Amino acid sequence: MSEILLAPRTLRAYWVLQIWRLIGRELRDYLRDWRILFPIFTLTLLFPLLMRFVTGYLEGSFYERWGAEGVTARLLPLMLLLVGFLPVSVSLVIALESFAGEKERMSLEPLLATPLSDLQLYLGKMVAALALPLMAGTVGIAFYLLILPIEARPSPLTLLQVFLLTIGKALVMVSAAVIVSSQTTSVRAANLLSSFIIVPISLLLQQESLLLLQSGNQILWYILLFLLVANVMLIRMGIRLFNREELLGREIDELNLRNVWRMFQRHFVWERWFFGRPTERLPRSLRWLSTWTGLYLREVPRILARSHLALALVLISLMGAVWVGWEVAIRFRIPAEYIPLDQVTEETFQQASAISWLPAFTIWGILENNLRSLTLAAILGTFSFGALAIILLMAPIAIITYAAFQVAWAGYDPLTFVLAFVVPHGVLEMPAAIIATTLAVRLGATFIAPPRGMTVGEGWVQALADFVKVFLAVVVPLLALAAAVEVSLTPAIVLAVYGR
Repeated sequence: MSEILLAPRTLRAYWVLQIWRLIGRELRDYLRDWRILFPIFTLTLLFPLLMRFVTGYLEGSFYERWGAEGVTARLLPLMLLLVGFLPVSVSLVIALESFAGEKERMSLEPLLATPLSDLQLYLGKMVAALALPLMAGTVGIAFYLLILPIEARPSPLTLLQVFLLTIGKALVMVSAAVIVSSQTTSVRAANLLSSFIIVPISLLLQQESLLLLQSGNQILWYILLFLLVANVMLIRMGIRLFNREELLGREIDELNLRNVWRMFQRHFVWERWFFGRPTERLPRSLRWLSTWTGLYLREVPRILARSHLALALVLISLMGAVWVGWEVAIRFRIPAEYIPLDQVTEETFQQASAISWLPAFTIWGILENNLRSLTLAAILGTFSFGALAIILLMAPIAIITYAAFQVAWAGYDPLTFVLAFVVPHGVLEMPAAIIATTLAVRLGATFIAPPRGMTVGEGWVQALADFVKVFLAVVVPLLALAAAVEVSLTPAIVLAVYGR
């Protein structure tokens, strides 16, 4: 009986042992290749010296000239992040060649013939590819701290943030690089695709520098949370995409646009339907109507049902946007004299349309702006697993919440403000934006969790066909009506409530 109870534990231990053996094999191969080790650890030791020189130069000239005392304390975490980022980015070549390199060396087939499962192979390769980047980043940060004066060293909390962020970036970059390596047929192709990994992380590093100077170290915790969420998505995506049979069978990276177009056409069509009646028995005058009833009463509800998880995520994010607007309103209050709602006139709307970053206050100007924003959200959502599409929708909700609280503190009724300025066109515009964002999130999430019975490519094409159908049939008409209401009706309501 005790053997039966211990059997699952023994199996789990053996499962982990197999992964550990694969990690040991990979690390031995890496440590034998001096062409990998020499540039990694040379840059790991030279770059901290360069950063120390730059910091000393800034302290000796820039700060004295411009009188920017106190910026050094905020720049120090940035220097540490740079010191940890460079060796990790250079070490990315290890992860990029984890599968593609094995295939070029003719050593992939014996590896895939082992009794290891797809999950064990993927996790073993990923952990082994992560070891050297983390080691190089840690050594670089430690060496930079050693050459700093004792009084200039950061606090333990700042140091913990820097180490965690370095680990988070290494996890994200290596996870993405292993996915690229498993889906390409050569190291050259994997290296060409590596720009899609390096560029976003570099942009994140630039954003970190701005946020550190403006908000201090507290913002680093939010960036760390974002990196952890992105890493979970990438690992799940890699596990779902990895397939040893496809890895062996793929000889060349090929994109057949004709097959993609045929697949899109197959998913873009919908069945005719007329309240349960066979369409062939309908009079000819009603057959055209069955096409539209099939689209609006059958196809659109089915698409929204397939996107229910994305819809739930969007609605939860909108509640988060309200919280963000509340937090910003507390920190940045506007004096009441700067909110003269009782002085609104027709000229106010004309002056607002003259502001360069606002769309023209015409039906076409507002419609064009909304269509462009939602199309951009779909494109960005595809490359960010849907995250950027949600952020673009959260921004206007946070702004409306911020404005409502400022109006309340200025002595006006916030409910009246929202009902006058937002609700007339918002009842049409907001559902359209939520539906479009939901389908944009699904476009990106398909890479992580494709529909059952479909490959990632087919699942994404289906999501794209659903997006185009609903966008043209539902979103565009709603936005057009909302733009007409916003130009013609909303100003009249505002002037009736607040105008003089």
